[in-house]
Amino acid sequence: MNERRSAEDLKTPGDPVVIALDVGGTGMKCALVRPTGVVHHAERHPTLAARGPEAVTANILDIAAGLADRARADGLDPVAAGVAVPGVVDEATGTAVWSSNVGFRDVPLRDLVTARLGVPAALGHDVRVGGMAEARLGAGRGEPHVLFIAIGTGIAAAHVVDGRAFAGAHGAAGEVGHVIVRPGGLPCNCGARGCLESVASASAIGRRYAELSGITDAAAFDVAARSAAGEPLATAVWRDAVEALADGLLTAQALYDAGIVVLGGGLAEAGEALLAPLLTALDQRLTFHRMPRVVRAALGDTAGCLGAALLALDSAAGRPA
Repeated sequence: MNERRSAEDLKTPGDPVVIALDVGGTGMKCALVRPTGVVHHAERHPTLAARGPEAVTANILDIAAGLADRARADGLDPVAAGVAVPGVVDEATGTAVWSSNVGFRDVPLRDLVTARLGVPAALGHDVRVGGMAEARLGAGRGEPHVLFIAIGTGIAAAHVVDGRAFAGAHGAAGEVGHVIVRPGGLPCNCGARGCLESVASASAIGRRYAELSGITDAAAFDVAARSAAGEPLATAVWRDAVEALADGLLTAQALYDAGIVVLGGGLAEAGEALLAPLLTALDQRLTFHRMPRVVRAALGDTAGCLGAALLALDSAAGRPA
């Protein structure tokens, strides 16, 4: 996220700003964001996950406090804080229930941030807040029914209606990566077999190509490039992944009836190499379903941080996220 300055930054001292942190397995994207969505200041830090969940929690609190100090030094008033984390999140209680990436287990992160900073705080799931940002500020702006799908190491989605992302009864809504598209197929980390994530995530594509080719350092983007260059093996692996994605997207569209599907995450960087065959495969599967617009995400890796800011603003205003 690049720091952006505008005429808003020249206003009188005391203008409100929110503290936003998007916590990933290896790094954190952090910012001070104005209520308009303009980023006043941005910075990045390592998560320190290898040091354990206590160290990660302390790191989050220290960085958030540093951002609050930066805001005040710039004559701004930090009015709320938003934190996005991966894994299972209980947004109602503000608890990071579980995360394999950073080791969280029942961490009351929202309350810890509030106690440290003295401002209202909100905790959200990284993909859901990313979906909120894309729906309100990015590729889905102006659309009432948005399905945001992040395709990276795993696959997860956010169903956003009128700017609000739905978490579900148990905080697990949107786990389209665990829709079974190949019954009895490859094992998934969740314990099932044939999940969409086990076939069509970026990590699964790279892993499958490596198994068949013996080239161990090939990533999904490399497979896409080799497929575009006409390599038969890469073409077969890429086609299998796209077909699985189309099956998963058909199920998602049957459930959510989205007006627009926004594809984010690392795999979306393949651009038309992904979108063109995916749209063709999806169109071939549709019966009564309405074809959604399918586009690439517009905010890139800043979506989670911007979404955390929106979550904080909603919470401070008493609006449901």
